[in-house]
Amino acid sequence: MKKKDLDYFKALLTDQLEELLSQADDTVSGMTVPKENFPDPTDRASLEADRNFMLRIRDREAKLIKKIKKALNRFENGTFGICENCGEEISIKRLKARPVTTQCIDCKTEEEALEKALGL
Repeated sequence: MKKKDLDYFKALLTDQLEELLSQADDTVSGMTVPKENFPDPTDRASLEADRNFMLRIRDREAKLIKKIKKALNRFENGTFGICENCGEEISIKRLKARPVTTQCIDCKTEEEALEKALGL
């Protein structure tokens, strides 16, 4: 992969990481605000549903943060953009769609077909 492409993906992942970490900080500070007292159970239920939804989103983002950090580590050891399974280069098109990917489209398609066949 060309240095220009590597620089592009490293900047993209770094920006994504900073944005996600900023949002996580906002969520934590928002959750520490004292709970409001709602005399209406429906209002309380609505608040709890919103909070649970937000926590599920943040949980998914936490998993993405881990994947981004692993991708940034692959820059350090020179394996970014190389498929973990077959060792071939991952296409730029695939990396643009999913910069944290560790597999080329062929290996990922094969893995998904196997998972489907096994019912996972």
